[in-house]
Parts: sequence; structure tokens; C-alpha cells
Amino acid sequence: MTQIILVDDEAPVRESASQSLKLASFDVLPFDNAADALAQISDSFDGALITDIRMPGIDGFELMRQVIAIDKDIPVILISGHADVSTAVAAIREGGYDLLEKPFPSSELVDTTRRAVEKRRLSLENRELRQELEESSRIGPRILGKAPAIESLRRTIARIANTDTDVLIIGETGTGKELVARSLHEHSQRRNNNFVAINCGAIPEQLLDSELFGHEAGAFTDAKAQRVGKFEHANGGTLFLDEIESMPLSTQVPILRVLQERSIERLGSNQQIELDLRVVTAAKIDLKEAAERGEFREDLYYRLNVLTLELPPLRERREDIPLLFQHFLLVASARCESEVPPLSAEALHTLMGHDWPGNIRELRNIAERYVLMGEEFNYDLAALMQSGDVSGGVPLPEQVACFEKAMIEQSLLRHKGNIKETMEALGLPRKTLSDKMQKYQLDRKRYRDSEIE
Repeated sequence: MTQIILVDDEAPVRESASQSLKLASFDVLPFDNAADALAQISDSFDGALITDIRMPGIDGFELMRQVIAIDKDIPVILISGHADVSTAVAAIREGGYDLLEKPFPSSELVDTTRRAVEKRRLSLENRELRQELEESSRIGPRILGKAPAIESLRRTIARIANTDTDVLIIGETGTGKELVARSLHEHSQRRNNNFVAINCGAIPEQLLDSELFGHEAGAFTDAKAQRVGKFEHANGGTLFLDEIESMPLSTQVPILRVLQERSIERLGSNQQIELDLRVVTAAKIDLKEAAERGEFREDLYYRLNVLTLELPPLRERREDIPLLFQHFLLVASARCESEVPPLSAEALHTLMGHDWPGNIRELRNIAERYVLMGEEFNYDLAALMQSGDVSGGVPLPEQVACFEKAMIEQSLLRHKGNIKETMEALGLPRKTLSDKMQKYQLDRKRYRDSEIE
């Protein structure tokens, strides 16, 4: 139960407000003075403060100032029997969440408190996310998702991260191939050395050999100084070759030799440079089929195909869409230092039904747009609906099941695994909710801290 600190020197008001909040499932700590209430406040306090303005000793405004000094994101609701426009303006200007004028109906108190608590929850989530983002550079990027294919992928990465086996990653554009490559590197013993990524399709063919292998001064017309290539720069670490299917056939021959010999020669040099590195490659097409068509060297394909990781497109892991979207919303809101308005059931239904040709990259872009545009974002969703690409060819029963699971999961996440609050939010009896959680393999323990794993 969320904790609410209530401060009022008038016993009847304090007792009435406490009773209303308790009936609304809040854990209320009532105080008749500000000093005792302050002793309960810390930057980890996850609830809201409700305080009268006119009190002996420390008044409500001063209490609010001291609470904001501890943590500016703790919502403070002020109550007063003498409120006017100037008082309300002063309260909001100094950082108050809202001001209620006595006598106020209990429904107004409860509604205002619920909104304040939700604001506090989002603030703490954003704070935790910022800390996680700071730590991610040390512990490696996270691969999010609960779909069976993603859980299997995480287990495989954990199993092979510390091996030196070269890895081929297959997946459509936007499925996270570079993220997987970085995860392999960051979870390996090579993490303290360079991770070097190169897009084979973004470098002109005439420059590719120099970019990969380096060159000596005078090796060709414009080679005025020695240059260390990507292979050498990645020595001791990991080299990631993205879109390797776009690599010219003429360059594939020396690449094959490097993979076999683990040594290079800079252009214009006869000296062998020994390499200790792991090579991770990625392609968005079937390289075996490309080799059969003569568009990719067959011997290079078999050299790369020691260990292959296949990444599913987002349309094949729809159950992960709410979790991923929530994560991207929190990332974007943390970067923009803004709050995230709740996602409506209609918007979530649209997200679940869209075919996502751009995969996770497209989902992330829409999440960022949502944070930046707010209510105008609904027009983007309406455009998706009108595009005729909402169902993605998914049978209706599967769409309904995915949507139902997503709504339950979102509610569990929002209420930190609290079954009673989830029942009330969804309007479901306990037995029905329990049956559906069992059907979709949702464990409340995974949501107690609102963590996205």
C-alpha cells in the first residue's frame, strides 16, 4: 500500500481525511505537526504529502519548502480553509502539486491523491532508469523481452560470451543486431578493449580495404600517412561487421584469410600483424541463398556460420511490444526530463496490431515521438489505423489474446504486482485474474519492483 503522510492540527479534519484515504487503500500516517512529519520524509519516500497551510510552528508552506529541498519530486498537496486565487498561485509557483479548499469532498481528496501518487511513481521510475542507463555502460546493454525466442537468445549469449567463437547474427533491419553484438562483447572478457563496428554497405568499395586493413604511407596516391585499420584497432576486442552481405566479392577473399589466419597486412606493407580478436558479423538476408545465387562467397559463408543467432522480427514477438514501448518511453522521458502520460487501451491495441516493418527501431521512434508530442501522438496512431496495416495478418483470436495479456501485464507493472490494485484497475474478480495470469504465465513477483528485465 502506498504511504500518505497527512498533517493537520485539527483532529476532526485529520481523522476524516485519514478515513477517506484508508478506504481508498492508502497507508496513512497522520500527524498534528510538521516537525514529526518531516522526520518520515526521505528521497526514497514513494508516496505523497498532504498538509494544512495554517498550523502553529512550521506552517504548510514552510513544510513544503523543506520537503522539496529533500526531493523536489515528492508531490505536496496543500489544504486550506482560507484559500483564494493568490494562495493557489503561490502554492503552485513554489512547487506544490495541488491545493484543496476546505471543506472538500472525500472523492476530490482521493482523486487528487491518486494522481499525485502516480506522478511520484513515474518520477521514481525515471530516476531508476537514469541510474540503470549510467550503469549500462559497465554491465553491458540489456536485451529486453519475455518472448521464448528472446529468453533463449539471452541464455545463448550468457553461454557463449566468453568464448572466442565468431558469431553470425541474422535478422531483419531494426531487430537489434548491433545490440546483440555489443551484448556479446560487454559480457565477455574482452569488454575492456575496443568494440569496433563497421557498416560494410556504408563505405565506398574503393575505400573498404584501407578502412578494414589500414595502409602504410605511400601505399596509394592519397595515402600520406600510416593508418591503422578497423581489424587492428579491434585487436584484443571485438570487430562487428554489419550488413556483410553488401561487402564486395573482391573484399571477401582477404576477409576469409583474416578469419582463418588471424593476421593482417596493411596495404603497402609485407609485415604480418597478429590479431587476437573476435569477429561478429550480421546480415539481413539468408547468406546461404545469396551464396547459391553467386552473390556471396560460399567458403566465407561456411567460415562465418560457426555459430548463428537468429533474431525474430517484432511481429513474431508481439507479447514484448508493451514492455519494449514502456522501456523506450522511460528512456525518452529521462532524456527529455519530462513525464510520460499513460497509454490508453485504444492506443495499446493499435501498437499491438501494427505489423512493424521497421521492427524495434520503428517502435522506439514512435515512443520518442509520443514523449515529444504528447496528445498529438494520437494522430500518429490514427494514421497507423487508417493505413490498413494494423492487424498484420494476425488471426483475431491471437490479437485478442495478445491484447488481453498486454493489458494485464501493463496493470501489474503499474501497480508493482499488487493483485488487489490490479483487480480494481482491470475490473476483474480475483479468480478470473488468477486464471488469466496462469494462462499467460504472468508471475506477480516479476512486477513487484516494476523492473523491466
